Amino acid sequence: MEDKIKELTLLLLYLTSWEEKDVKMRRSWKGYPFDIMNELMDEEKITGSYRAKSVYLTESGVEEAEKLMKKYWG
Repeated sequence: MEDKIKELTLLLLYLTSWEEKDVKMRRSWKGYPFDIMNELMDEEKITGSYRAKSVYLTESGVEEAEKLMKKYWG
């Protein structure tokens, strides 16, 4: 069950993200459980400061989120 929560959190981060023009990365607000966000940071799916209110999705995070979209919506 925890894996599904992590997958869906990454997917929500992706779906609610926007592209930053100056750095060409996707950014999202991080209003999700800290333990899941920490796991995604440890897996290098997201990156950013622990003090910031938003995170950047890494290239691998975006790729994983796009795979998850296909998994859940075909």
